Amino acid sequence: MADVPGAVQDPNRVVAEEVRIRHGSDAVPAYLAAPRDARNSPGIVVIHEAFGLVEHIRDLARRFANLGYTAIAPDLYARAGAPDPSNMQSVMTTMFGLPDAQVIGDLTAAVDHVRGLPSSNGRVGCIGFCSGGRQSLLLACSGAKLNAAVDCWGGFITRASPDAETTANRPEKPLDRLDRLSCPLFGVFGAEDQNPSPQDAEEMEKRLKAAGKPHRIEVFPNAGHAFLADYRPSYRPGPAAELWSDLTGFFAEHLKPGVA
Repeated sequence: MADVPGAVQDPNRVVAEEVRIRHGSDAVPAYLAAPRDARNSPGIVVIHEAFGLVEHIRDLARRFANLGYTAIAPDLYARAGAPDPSNMQSVMTTMFGLPDAQVIGDLTAAVDHVRGLPSSNGRVGCIGFCSGGRQSLLLACSGAKLNAAVDCWGGFITRASPDAETTANRPEKPLDRLDRLSCPLFGVFGAEDQNPSPQDAEEMEKRLKAAGKPHRIEVFPNAGHAFLADYRPSYRPGPAAELWSDLTGFFAEHLKPGVA
């Protein structure tokens, strides 16, 4: 869609390829998008939503590349296989079956991969959507060497699942890890969302303030879950455009120091 915020008008400005990143003995597939002739380029790890590494996530990686970032989007479902996007039970089963420890390991490997590229300026951020927002929060509180993190409507940050406070795959609530946050955090919420809710946003901000962690929490009015996802009915053009402007400013501040 040409009218979505940040849409790449000139595809020749961006180069993209399928790559593999090393996590122990595993080679995790990922989508890498970078500015053509990238030099001194910050990195962004783009963490997919519950539906997996769909074309929308690849497009977001290209949009960031168009702004001068090297963006990498790992396929966190590569081992178990992606769910059927038309079957929400399949999506939920796959999402809840993914161990947090494995995810943090894969994402840390993605951070290391993009930082280690010859074109890197050494600074890396992350952004995640839906389940990926939750995972972005976990990564930023895991000790990974990040310079910025964005959690876009990450659900289940106060409990593991609808039926359990914690599970074997999700042994710790993300909000309980906020005292370990290691970089500035931008938390994005929709006023009409229920998971995460505006009350979750308030609780996140309360805990971040108590821990003295650098943060920005924004609850967007007239927006619900996944309001940036232009391929879904949840898309809201006005809030999406506002969010994109906020994202570009946030990442520029923390990943492009000294660049006007």
